[in-house]
Amino acid sequence: MEKSKSTRNNTLRMLTEAAVFIAAAQILSYIKLWQMPYGGSVCLAMLPILFFAVRWGLGPGLLAGFVFGILQFVFDGGFAFGWQSMIGDYLIAFLVLGLAGIGHNKKGGIIWGSLLGCCARFVVHFVVGATVWASYMPDEYLGKAMSSPWIYSFLYNILYMLPSTAACIVVLAILMKPLKKYINGEDLRKA
Repeated sequence: MEKSKSTRNNTLRMLTEAAVFIAAAQILSYIKLWQMPYGGSVCLAMLPILFFAVRWGLGPGLLAGFVFGILQFVFDGGFAFGWQSMIGDYLIAFLVLGLAGIGHNKKGGIIWGSLLGCCARFVVHFVVGATVWASYMPDEYLGKAMSSPWIYSFLYNILYMLPSTAACIVVLAILMKPLKKYINGEDLRKA
């Protein structure tokens, strides 16, 4: 009976932390260092989702990313071109941030797990950009070399994803040592 009470307490704690981290991510999404013309920005919005995913694991991380994607669509004006873009650029792109949860309880997992989540988000935006958004690619963008929607999508998405990823990784590296017990869930074992 005690074990089920402890499990219920941890589930409640996980859900509460998910709500707090998702809210923090939404707030951070409004603090943009740089905004791209057709969506995407340099900010630290991914940071709380990555942190939560590494702390709680893959399943809860994917769920938090998915909920954050819904909030991004609803509160950021839903910059989408059809249902394919809504699903790709919001639901799937933010869902895959939860892949950082693969680093849960692993040595250096907060760094490489977060890199995995960020790279997965980039891949989703890259594919959606080259397929769904290809018709919005400017004509003669930087000459003939840029006539491919795949190259254009790669460059467009890397311009905001690379600095955002780097900023998140730097902050997580700084937090890694002082919050090690929290990240590894040692506080949960005592509950």
